[in-house]
Amino acid sequence: MEHVVLQFAEPVRDTSRKIIHVDMDAFYASVEERENPELKGKPLVIARHPKDNGGRGVVTTANYEARKYGIHSAMSAQKAYELCPQAIFVPGRHELYQEISTQIREVFKHYTDIIEPLALDEAYLDVTENKKGISSATVIAKMIQKEIWEELHLTCSAGVSYNKFIAKLASDYKKPAGITVIPPEKALVFLKELPIGKFYGVGKKTAEKMHDWGVFTGQDLVEKSEMDLIQRFGKMGYSLYRKVRGIDNNPVESTRVRKSVGREHTYGQPLTTEEEILAELRFLAGKVHTSLVKVQKHGKVVVLKVRTSDYETMTKRISLPSYVKDSEEIYFHALNLWEDVGLIGKEIRLLGITVTNLDPLTFENIVLPLWEKEK
Repeated sequence: MEHVVLQFAEPVRDTSRKIIHVDMDAFYASVEERENPELKGKPLVIARHPKDNGGRGVVTTANYEARKYGIHSAMSAQKAYELCPQAIFVPGRHELYQEISTQIREVFKHYTDIIEPLALDEAYLDVTENKKGISSATVIAKMIQKEIWEELHLTCSAGVSYNKFIAKLASDYKKPAGITVIPPEKALVFLKELPIGKFYGVGKKTAEKMHDWGVFTGQDLVEKSEMDLIQRFGKMGYSLYRKVRGIDNNPVESTRVRKSVGREHTYGQPLTTEEEILAELRFLAGKVHTSLVKVQKHGKVVVLKVRTSDYETMTKRISLPSYVKDSEEIYFHALNLWEDVGLIGKEIRLLGITVTNLDPLTFENIVLPLWEKEK
């Protein structure tokens, strides 16, 4: 019997693009410092003070003074308070941050229209061909930093490279207000020296699995075969085999296709009764349906997200044979998923509903009869 050996074509590295990843420095905290200069130089945490909500709440972000105490985003506000009792806690103001984010993107548009926002505070820019006719992406990054500071009095860091993956890594290298340039000829050395936990997309659990496998740096990773990586880590292994070789040929997508619509809410006072939970599910279902109508989409998958007061998070989903039609149908499926979760009797601090696998409304359900109607 012949043995079949699978061989993969070696991927090709595209170095033709000039990509900038702009990342605002401690964005929400910096906005609050700008609005109230008395906060500057003091540890600042964007979250409700745990004394105001019974020790509940999560840190959205913290300024660099607060980070010196070990405070970071997604940490409980209570833990942040224990680490730094003198920290100033400020509730977030999402509408203000959204407004300033829009102003930042207007600055980007002075240089290019090929912009892919990742969040309110970061975006990729393709400046290979740009409105200023400047050949150096580094010069453009410096001009963007200067313009954001002069117009908005906020600082940002930038990573400059030939692909999105390396540009994003680079933007985090010299924070705050830094610029890191990784040209093609330096990229492989940069990636080989990088700790595996710094690779974008490698979370804490994956990093631990990598360490158990003897992979601590990019150099260790590059020595692993593509097949071994795929067998151990699936799709991520396939991606990491390429990323550590400096390959990420995905373009900056200025018109990203919306894949899901969702709404979630974190409750300062946890939900404790079935009536409260059902009322919130109905409310969220209505919000999701309104958003779907606004973007002219509909989907066939409903996802429920639930987080308890002890930070246990669960998600359940149902795939449907046809598109959900209205808020009542979204609520119906969310209610069934809630009953499947089996957390009745626990305090609930977060609920979320998402509809995904979206298509334009022009995609309609066509029901084909199984039998011809009797004449």
